[in-house]
Amino acid sequence: MADKPRSIFEEVTETQKPVAAPGGIDAKGRGARGAIRVWLMALFALVVVMITVGGLTRLTDSGLSITEWAPISGAVPPLNAADWEAEFEAYKQIDEYQLQNAGMTMAEFKVIYWWEWGHRQLGRVIGLVWALGFGYFFVRRQIPVGWTGRLVLLGALGGLQGAIGWWMVSSGVTQGEGMLDVASYRLATHLGLAFVILGFIAWYVFLLSRTEADLMQSRRAGEPKLFSMSTGLMHFAFLQILLGALVAGIDAGRNFPNWPLMTSGTGASFFPPDPFQLTPWWRNFFEDAGLVQFVHRMSGYLLFIFAIVVRRRARTSANAQTKFGFNVVMALMALQMVIGILTVLYSAPWQIAIVHQFTAVLLWVAIIRGRYLARYPLAQSVRG
Repeated sequence: MADKPRSIFEEVTETQKPVAAPGGIDAKGRGARGAIRVWLMALFALVVVMITVGGLTRLTDSGLSITEWAPISGAVPPLNAADWEAEFEAYKQIDEYQLQNAGMTMAEFKVIYWWEWGHRQLGRVIGLVWALGFGYFFVRRQIPVGWTGRLVLLGALGGLQGAIGWWMVSSGVTQGEGMLDVASYRLATHLGLAFVILGFIAWYVFLLSRTEADLMQSRRAGEPKLFSMSTGLMHFAFLQILLGALVAGIDAGRNFPNWPLMTSGTGASFFPPDPFQLTPWWRNFFEDAGLVQFVHRMSGYLLFIFAIVVRRRARTSANAQTKFGFNVVMALMALQMVIGILTVLYSAPWQIAIVHQFTAVLLWVAIIRGRYLARYPLAQSVRG
């Protein structure tokens, strides 16, 4: 049917398409980004404390004081004299007590027991904080699109860390094998995973500080070459952290308290004396104190040089925040090297050793922050 002719005085109206609202890319499924970020920051702080307490547990030789893994019942400490006697008796059966701590009093045992119990308890608290936070946001459907898998990954890595923790401790809970400490490579695996978890949390916190639209826009101004170099720096720093764990695992930091040479009974030399006496030969890279410390030193020098190269690249960036981020990395790298040398010169006392480990945490996060700024530079004025 043909349309009826309109009068020249009839009001004409048109149906217009709605104009796209600003921020539409974030309107769907953005979730509670701010609240999740706060939750992750709390987890981040707990993991930093966990790494520090773990280092002190190692430095005080407390890690083998609890000889069994009881994820649920182990949350309750000894409550009476009989319980304490049972725990102490179990500790007396292992090599560390019989070869190193024979004659230890109950009071002395309680000191190392509380360190290890506190370390394990903190792990339980971290798991609980993750579970409660994830459950809350998941039930309320406030997790942003694409973030559920990332948050589940954190929980899975935390559970794996607990299992690796016992795998590490079990290597030292031995009878008749002469073991005084946990296996160094298992300690390195345990510490390495802690830094991986910390790195993921830091990266997620940085991403959640801005909207998806802002991240997409800033990525167009990113610096691929600097991002690639900072990724390499991150991997190199992680390797150095693992090597540091190997040093701590066999107390290699308390051998050869000299720098830059390594002094022994036969004199001072650049290389450690007799570095390949263990068989098979590959064991020396894990168990020979001189060779392990030497490799850690050499890796530290190379890491420092590579950091200088990355910073020189960052200085060409047009973004002031990006340049400042890598200046922080370089400053912490220099500080870490100085603390490392002091740790060697003073035979790794726990006060300096724990500062060395804590500074490694700061450096690790600073490198990740620099990598983030190379990928997603912050907006700045035309004047820079």
